[in-house]
Amino acid sequence: MVSCEQKTALWDLHRAHGGKMVGFAGWSMPVQYLDQTISGSHLWTREKASVFDVSHMLQTHWTGADHVAFLERLVVADLRELPLGHSQLSVMTNAHGGIVDDTILNKYSSDAVYMVTNAGCADKDIAHMEATLAKARQEGMDVQYRVIDRSLVALQGPASMAVLQGLVGADVDLAAMPFMTAQPMTVAGHACYVTRGGYTGEDGFELSVDHAAAAPLVEALLAHPDTVRLAGLGARDSLRLEAGLCLYGHDLSDATTPVAAGLAWTIGARRRREGGFLGADAVLAQLGAPGAATVAARRVGLIVDGAPAREGAVVYAAPPAGEPFDPLHPGESIGHVTSGCPSPCLRQNIAMAYVRRGHHKIGTTVYVKVRTRFQKATVSKMPFVPTRYHRV
Repeated sequence: MVSCEQKTALWDLHRAHGGKMVGFAGWSMPVQYLDQTISGSHLWTREKASVFDVSHMLQTHWTGADHVAFLERLVVADLRELPLGHSQLSVMTNAHGGIVDDTILNKYSSDAVYMVTNAGCADKDIAHMEATLAKARQEGMDVQYRVIDRSLVALQGPASMAVLQGLVGADVDLAAMPFMTAQPMTVAGHACYVTRGGYTGEDGFELSVDHAAAAPLVEALLAHPDTVRLAGLGARDSLRLEAGLCLYGHDLSDATTPVAAGLAWTIGARRRREGGFLGADAVLAQLGAPGAATVAARRVGLIVDGAPAREGAVVYAAPPAGEPFDPLHPGESIGHVTSGCPSPCLRQNIAMAYVRRGHHKIGTTVYVKVRTRFQKATVSKMPFVPTRYHRV
């Protein structure tokens, strides 16, 4: 059978290094490598550094006299006040306040914004952008965008800065580069646009680079075998879950608002006052309600006893204090798990879930049905493990 999956510029490199390739969001991507388990790769990233191919992500570049005003229709971020070179996590919303996708935006210059969104949402995102853009242009707004056809490589882990510093030269001081900032730089002789950030909870960098330079760049990073290894989608997923980071299509959806998802902090103060983004009336009404009373369910972290609770597992309320849980009469469900896995660092099973208001407070006991068994779980703060982002 001929595969219709797209391949990144690093596909041959993955195969040469023992990558186990799987289909993901229409791409052939490595889930792990033959010389490491997923758990081993996860722990290596937490202790040293790993390289991830994230070239399947959608990169776009926005310009035009009204590009900031337009993007503030698409996302909840305060881009107008975002300093040059700084990045911000945000969400695109629809007319009902639901999340179209989560995104990282960087103020590339006074005239341009660089945006990264999820591979699995690429077609939907472009359609949403185009529809919103068509209306804006009818109003006379001057906005242009282009898809950036480049590779994207993530270097993540506590050793990332030392490794990258050796490849950028003495004229760049990475210790002075804060988390969530970006700048162009030459890495191992290749022109890159480097953002300090990532999807693991660790210090790290994402490097946007021409396709032809992607493999030589990665080989330069791997020239430190005692420190740097390749890592795949399996470790990336468990790392992001330990860090309390959402995966679109699982923990976020078109029906989930930023308030329900625990992402209200991404809505800038000015945006809360002025609105202006799609679905603002619905989202700001939730923000203004006492205790977010209009939000039926909230995203929470869970520490789960027994077997791992996976996506779709149903969550039930615990009985009143002093009464045993009756698996024959569990009562009404109060939510469902959206992501779950064993935590290599905690050596416990962790999960994200949406649970009904009143059951979302940290320390609350609930029960999760895993296959045919009901397992006790405790609502936990997120991130599950401390993040180690670089501060200046």
